[in-house]
Amino acid sequence: MTGLRALTVAETRLFLRDRASASYTLGFPALLLAVLGSIPYFGEPVTVGGPRLIEVYVPIVIALVLAAVALQGLPSLLASYREQGVLRRLRVTPVRPQTLLTAVLIMMLGVTVVSTVLVLAVGRVAFGVALPAAPLAFAVALVLTAAALYGLGLLVAAVASSGRSGNAIGSLVFFPMLFFGGMWLPREAMPEVLRRFSDWTPLGAGVGAVQAATAGDWPQPAQVGVLVVWAVIAGALAARLFRWE
Repeated sequence: MTGLRALTVAETRLFLRDRASASYTLGFPALLLAVLGSIPYFGEPVTVGGPRLIEVYVPIVIALVLAAVALQGLPSLLASYREQGVLRRLRVTPVRPQTLLTAVLIMMLGVTVVSTVLVLAVGRVAFGVALPAAPLAFAVALVLTAAALYGLGLLVAAVASSGRSGNAIGSLVFFPMLFFGGMWLPREAMPEVLRRFSDWTPLGAGVGAVQAATAGDWPQPAQVGVLVVWAVIAGALAARLFRWE
């Protein structure tokens, strides 16, 4: 536990030391929501008597936070550590490579929590978006979505040969995932075929689960099932394929 705590603190300091990257990771989602909310169209209801478009986009931006950290930050960092021999050198010390992996995940989850709080604060203060009506369901939806996306991110890190390839492969997964999560076209506006396909993606199911919790409901069983399956399969493949050297 002492080694884990020390590595977590060290990883957090390394993250914050790169001020440009830290500011982008922590602040960009909230800034993006502020820009979207300043567009008059986003203040209009999606349907008659329905939620405003900005209210639809708050869960989408929160899911974007999870996806960006899991699919771009995590693979690049772990693949860089493997490429630089950090993981190999740790294998001959009392602190095992698994401890470093756990420390990185804790640090990135902390980054995700801070960025999510900033998004919720901007939505509430600047645009009057209500906070999640079911906080416990909201937390469960975030944990399930994070598990699915982090499993996928670890799988990318397992097969990437370098930090650059980790970032490239992660981006190839990240941007199509954003589309099916509703970033460019809200899931409610998708044709039926695309909507059904979106429901089977981790980000699509995650956005649906977060939106349900925001409205005061629990995620649907189908959404929970999709997220659990992605987490289990991706995590198992990542554990099988992951190389320390």
